[in-house]
Amino acid sequence: MRFDRLGLTFDHPDNWTVDVDDASGLQAAVTAYAPDGGFWSVSAHAPGGPAAELAAAVVQEMRSQYQELDSESVEEGIGGRILRGFDLNFYCLDLTNTAQVRTLETPDAVYLLLCQAEDREWEETAQVFAAMTASFVAALGPGADGETGGPDAS
Repeated sequence: MRFDRLGLTFDHPDNWTVDVDDASGLQAAVTAYAPDGGFWSVSAHAPGGPAAELAAAVVQEMRSQYQELDSESVEEGIGGRILRGFDLNFYCLDLTNTAQVRTLETPDAVYLLLCQAEDREWEETAQVFAAMTASFVAALGPGADGETGGPDAS
């Protein structure tokens, strides 16, 4: 299915539940929940804001909840754009979990993308998360260099 509201567009599986949060009109946020409990989320923030600080704040909040959180800084190319953030691993209810935090800066907004799933589901769900992220990036159109793909595209 295609979600296309609040300036956010992405594809998601038909059997996923989508929750929209546009509480203040200043920040749009959408979360898609997998039937097995994993989720993928995107939120839009004012352009020109500190993307690195936004991602770091998510890691800090996660660390306050999961004391044995491991984090690794990541940069990846998707659809000709560079997304920066962190890969996270942690225990929740005695189960290992993986999360990814990414930011994407455009002239219109700074986007924060977050996905998380229990490790037993991660391998399969991570492919869905990647497809959702790629569809979101593609919907933004060409990057600053005018490319929509290229060697860094996933």
